[in-house]
Amino acid sequence: MNKKIIQSTVIVLMIVVLIWVMWYFSRPRGGSFSNLDNFAKCLTEKGAVMYGAKWCSHCQNEKKAFGDSFKHVSYVECPDEPQKCTAVGIEGYPTWIFGDGKRLEGEQGLQRLSEASGCSLQEINTLAN
Repeated sequence: MNKKIIQSTVIVLMIVVLIWVMWYFSRPRGGSFSNLDNFAKCLTEKGAVMYGAKWCSHCQNEKKAFGDSFKHVSYVECPDEPQKCTAVGIEGYPTWIFGDGKRLEGEQGLQRLSEASGCSLQEINTLAN
């Protein structure tokens, strides 16, 4: 093969790999689900409320899993609204309380929240495509 053809091929391959790496590291971090708005809204419709605190690293991880969709989650910042948290017996963060009274304490992740609530992540993934 001609040396110029080989050099051109190598350059093209490097560009393709670079584009793939940039895409891979810039994709949403909330798992493989690119649109969590409907999931977050479903949790809220089912009465789920997350109780937490700004300084709580597990709370921050939970929020980050939702990305921008966290704005649709019912959330109580306990240091700002202690009476609400005391009224429902919050002892640690994060705590999720569902409309049916079910409680989940600690960092849960999207899959566990889906299982506990009945809000399907699979449907959200399909809607996003």
